Amino acid sequence: MMVHIYGIKSCGSVQKALRFLDTHAVAYAFHDFKTSPVSREKIESWARQTPLSVLLNTKGTTYRNLALKSYDLDENGKIEWMSNHNLLIKRPVIEYGDQLIVGYDESHYEGIFLT
Repeated sequence: MMVHIYGIKSCGSVQKALRFLDTHAVAYAFHDFKTSPVSREKIESWARQTPLSVLLNTKGTTYRNLALKSYDLDENGKIEWMSNHNLLIKRPVIEYGDQLIVGYDESHYEGIFLT
């Protein structure tokens, strides 16, 4: 089963995730937000699997620079912003079978990829 990992190469959490997968010889396909932005449809499918509060990175520079906190966005608005600015998506996003894993958590990864 192929692992699809989405993010940007310069992100520390993405680097940790890639290192984990490489160390444990887990094959994956990497999708870089900067060179291959994900579509609104992809983000909507992710939003059906995990809450937008997990998917939207409210702690990142992009969120602060766009001053999105002041907009009081509804779900549709959040998806629209993430569609236009993929860097608003918390990284990494990993698709593995029917699972969606957002962010880096080594013990969580161990439970998924090493069992």
